[in-house]
Amino acid sequence: MKYRERFERQVVREDVWIPTPDGKVRLHARIWRPADATSDPVPALLEYLPYRKSDWTAPRDAQRHPWYAGHGYASVRVDIRGHGDSEGVPGDEYDAQELADGVDVVNWLAAQPWCTGKVGMFGISWGGFNALQIAAMAPAPLKAIVTVCSTDDRYDNDVHYTGGAVLGIDMLAWAGTMLAFAARPPDPAQVGTDRWLPMWRERLEGLEPFLHTWLAHQQRDDYWRHGSVCEDYKAVDAAVLAVGGWNDPYRDTVLRLVEHLPHERVRGLIGPWSHQYPDRGLPPGPAIGFLQETLRWWDQHLKGRDTGVMAEPLLRAWINDPVPPATSYDVMPGRWIGETAWPSLRVSRQERALGAGEAPLVVDSPQHTGVDAGRFFPFGNASDLPPDQREEDGRAVCFDSGPLDGHVEILGRPRVRLRLDSSTPRGHVIARLCDVAPDGSSTLVARGVLNLLSRHGRDRSVEWVPGTYEDVEFELGATGYTFPPGHRVRVAVSNTYWPWVWPHGERGQLTVIPAHSALLLPVRAPGGPGEEEPVRFEEPEQAPPLPVTYDLPDRPRPERLVTHDVAAGEWTLDVDPRYGGSRTFPDGLRYEENARETYRIRSDDPLSASAVSAWTIRLTRGEEWDAEIVARTELKATTAEFVMDSHLQARANGQTVAERTWHRTTPRTSG
Repeated sequence: MKYRERFERQVVREDVWIPTPDGKVRLHARIWRPADATSDPVPALLEYLPYRKSDWTAPRDAQRHPWYAGHGYASVRVDIRGHGDSEGVPGDEYDAQELADGVDVVNWLAAQPWCTGKVGMFGISWGGFNALQIAAMAPAPLKAIVTVCSTDDRYDNDVHYTGGAVLGIDMLAWAGTMLAFAARPPDPAQVGTDRWLPMWRERLEGLEPFLHTWLAHQQRDDYWRHGSVCEDYKAVDAAVLAVGGWNDPYRDTVLRLVEHLPHERVRGLIGPWSHQYPDRGLPPGPAIGFLQETLRWWDQHLKGRDTGVMAEPLLRAWINDPVPPATSYDVMPGRWIGETAWPSLRVSRQERALGAGEAPLVVDSPQHTGVDAGRFFPFGNASDLPPDQREEDGRAVCFDSGPLDGHVEILGRPRVRLRLDSSTPRGHVIARLCDVAPDGSSTLVARGVLNLLSRHGRDRSVEWVPGTYEDVEFELGATGYTFPPGHRVRVAVSNTYWPWVWPHGERGQLTVIPAHSALLLPVRAPGGPGEEEPVRFEEPEQAPPLPVTYDLPDRPRPERLVTHDVAAGEWTLDVDPRYGGSRTFPDGLRYEENARETYRIRSDDPLSASAVSAWTIRLTRGEEWDAEIVARTELKATTAEFVMDSHLQARANGQTVAERTWHRTTPRTSG
């Protein structure tokens, strides 16, 4: 990593309040810009998040915002209404108020004397989501965005549902996380020692756990259509650089955006990365000079310079070489390739039958199938990725190819078509694509889920008629991967996948006819006439890091711990998400964070499933400020309904500021 100490233009930083049109709420912003921007105006870049610029994202912000400012931009970090140091009450994620505020901020930035009137937006995850959504609202000053690890489909490619199935692992975990995050107080150093406590009380009184809303909408309806850019790609008028990683759950969005947006306004980039900016150097690498790459994008679209970025291939993607299964890779072996069109003319759909026999095979997986799925959001930690899949394969029905004669390179979304029957009206089917080495080790390449209730569309729930065979077809997650000679291609089919997929209320089994079932692989033909020029990137470069001191425990607890109570038949997965732990900032702020997720299920009982998210967050500065949040969220289910229990306690200097308890139930209409 290269740290840039000196820039072409001197950088100044200021904290400001941005008014909203109603005059009742102000948003807090931190602006890095060239010192001479008032006399020599620059375009503005906006990152718009709920994650607290004063502490939680401050180390990441220091890497990129001053760097952009030094290269001739006003780089702006804004806390969303009701979060961080901004006024108001938190709303639902990406709600109409958040997006309207974002449009107002874009227009406010464009009107500042130090701005040329042109604005870009960038962000990862939440910030990438709302950059894309605000681009679809088309405020006139917004000319370009960089959206990283985001989605165009809030229903079927986010943390709530997948393939129409309830995402047990992140539906609960992220709702619990956001309850704790939204409850964090504003910083007295930013809003004033006389204002922070009244602001905090207002914030706490307005909280409502996201989980209640998310589970109230179990099919794709208007709630999920809101903010889903896939509903109308034509609405996006800004230039879009879409970025993802093969180890991030939002990677499919990059392929959809380069397919559906006008090619003169979009480029896609997919590396081997996890849910991180590609310059941070977190596993798996290799990291790239991402800031330099985005600077080319900004200079092209906000300053009118021909940087050559639009002459790059429509899609630049990393093709993974085969690797033994592991939960982390410092650097993933492979190579960069370029595609000038998507869908690519080099990629053909090759159909491989799962078997030749007409004899049916029964799929009846134990309920704990999925404990080796890995983290839904790989974050660059040591236990994020799926381990060897042999144990999971043993809990599934597997269809193996013969040893491959040569390399088979795939790029895109594999599909699985199954002729099957379900013994119950409600069921799931899960398919995993694995690379099986000669030694028997099994590396997960891609996977997909289908809630059989949603087989005729995500906007409806149609029960299965047991005793009836149907052909169902569904996509697996996108990937770029090379199967080597001598290895076997495996499709592992199960009907459970805990805790990724919340089980239906009754245990059933599937019956599959192999001769009428197939794997459809997106096989890419490399080399030959017209092969693109090699794709290259600069080495990573950032602004100097923020001098933050992190706690490093002598004996850290496991990130992911699987235990099996043999007598009870119960499996427990304990997870430490490790978003950053406890740290001390240069201004004396001490931020302590302790989180644990716990998932339990018995092998023979889908109704035994339970998930708990527990958080403790404490913020202190010397002896004058001490604020603590303790939050707990639990999800269970009966045959007929989901049961949600949440509790929140907030304390200031040891005294309770607020204590709230929620108990909700909602019918299981599809989940």
